Amino acid sequence: MAPPWTDLPRLHTLLLMSQGTAELDDLVRKRLRALRLAQGLTLDDLAGRTHLSTSTLSRIESGGRRLALDQLVDLSRALDTSLDELVAVQGEQVVSNPVKDHGMDALRWQMRRSPDTVILRRRVVDPPPDPARMRAHTGQEWLVVLSGTLILQLGAQRHRITQDQSAEFDTLVPHAFGAEGGPADVLLIVDRAAGRGHHDEDGG
Repeated sequence: MAPPWTDLPRLHTLLLMSQGTAELDDLVRKRLRALRLAQGLTLDDLAGRTHLSTSTLSRIESGGRRLALDQLVDLSRALDTSLDELVAVQGEQVVSNPVKDHGMDALRWQMRRSPDTVILRRRVVDPPPDPARMRAHTGQEWLVVLSGTLILQLGAQRHRITQDQSAEFDTLVPHAFGAEGGPADVLLIVDRAAGRGHHDEDGG
């Protein structure tokens, strides 16, 4: 796979930053801080995820240190975002394309103004699994059925959710999804903790 900085539009944006575009430089610094705080991370926590010291991270956020490409790549990975989203200018934020989430066989979008929130579209084709395979995880989760019928097994309860119906539930209760009578297309809005829980369930 080609490294992320080989993309020409993105490289152009980074070159503008290196040439002293103060507005974009300030925007990236604010995004770094907002992403860190949204995930409840201290500077020490973020330092543990990167090859950067706490003092370096503090200077990056405050403007006391010049932004470097290798640091932005490292920080985008540590903050679970993309370099594109980190350096996107205002005009690029109106329309976004989904990312194919192969671990979950889903399409994924991340809300730029709420980086802790992830939107997933999944097609559920298998019937509900055996109750022994139900899983619990932390986080918040909301879903709506776009088409078909979804079965939500929630602890000892079984819920039948049809088109345009939604569900919100305690993810610490063991649960599992399945389709009834054919595929079901589902849109889920989850926070990062719930998203990671789904990845673990699907082996992603």
